[in-house]
Amino acid sequence: MTSWPERARDLADTVLFPAADAVDAAGEIPRSHFDALAAAGFYGLAARDDGPDMSELPDIFETLCGACLSTAFTWMQHGGVVMSLANSPNEGLRNKYFDELVDGSMTAGVAFAGAIPRPPKLYARREASGYVLDGSAPFVSGWGIVDVVQLSARDEFDDSIVHAIVSAQAVDGTDTGSLTVEPLTLIAADASNTVRLRFENFHVDDASVVSVVTDSQFQAGQLYGSWINGCMAMGIARRCIQQMEELGVDVDAYRRLHAGARANFDDALAGRYDMFCARADASELAVRTAAALVAATGSSALVGHGTAERLMREATFTLVAASRPQMKTALLKGLSSERTGSGEERG
Repeated sequence: MTSWPERARDLADTVLFPAADAVDAAGEIPRSHFDALAAAGFYGLAARDDGPDMSELPDIFETLCGACLSTAFTWMQHGGVVMSLANSPNEGLRNKYFDELVDGSMTAGVAFAGAIPRPPKLYARREASGYVLDGSAPFVSGWGIVDVVQLSARDEFDDSIVHAIVSAQAVDGTDTGSLTVEPLTLIAADASNTVRLRFENFHVDDASVVSVVTDSQFQAGQLYGSWINGCMAMGIARRCIQQMEELGVDVDAYRRLHAGARANFDDALAGRYDMFCARADASELAVRTAAALVAATGSSALVGHGTAERLMREATFTLVAASRPQMKTALLKGLSSERTGSGEERG
C-alpha cells in the first residue's frame, strides 16, 4: 500500500500546488480539494487503525502546508475535533458525529483561541442544562466551509476548559442575537474563510459538550498542537527550497537548516528543547527561505499572487498564526540578532 507521506506528496503535486496561486488569487478553496483529502483518507488520520506513525506526521503536514496553505490550514483544524471525540466520555455526541468526521463526509473546525489568554476572551458559565458562553473566539477558520465547530471556553469560576461541538451556520456577519460573525481579511491563507466569533449569552447544552478538562490538561495538549502547527512554517520553507532548487540554486545549506529545525521540534516534543523556540526557529527559517526564493525568482516575484510572492506572505503568516507570547519573545530576539551573511554572530 502507498505510504501516507507518499499519498500526501501525490495530492500536493497533482491537486494542491498546481492550483495554489489561483486559490490565493480567488480567495476560495475548491470543494474538490477537500474531497480529494477525504478520498485519500486524510480526514481520519487521528483515528484510523491503519493511520500513519507519529514519525510520519511531520512529512505529511509539511508536504500539504507547502502545497496550498489555505487548504491545509483549514483541513488541519479537523484532526483536533476527531481526537476530542475519540477520547470523549459523551457517547451520544461521539455516535452523532464521529464516523462522518473520520470519513470526511462531515468536516470540522476549531475555536480554541478564546480560552488560551489570561484573562480569557471566551468565558463559560455553568447553568442547569449546560453552559452559557460570553466573549469572543478571535480566529476561527473554515467558516462557511466546515459543518461543525468545536468551541473552547474557560469556566469563569473553576478555571476549567469546556469543549463543545456545535453546528456551524454560515450567517456572513448577520447578528443572530447570541452569535455575531465578523469576517477577517488575512494577508495569506485568506481562502480559509477565517472569522471572529462574538458570543453573548450563547447556550450550549450538555449533549454538545465533548469534555471538560483542567487547565493543566489543556496546557499539556497545547504542546502537541504547537508541534503540529510548526509544520506550517516548515512546509513553506520546504516548498521554498524545492522551488529554488528548480531555479538552479544551490540549496544544500537551506536543507541543513531545515533538518536542524525539524530536529529541534522533535527534541521539543521529547522535552529536550523549548517548543516556543522551535516554533520561532521554524518561522524565521520560513521567512529567510521565502526571501531567498524572491531574490532567486527576480522581478516577476513582485507580481501579485505568483508563487514566490505568495510564499513570502505565507511565511510572514507563520510568524503570528497560532502564536504565543513566548514565541513572540523568541522571534524578536532571533530577528534582532546581528549576523553576517553566513549566519555568524558579529563580534
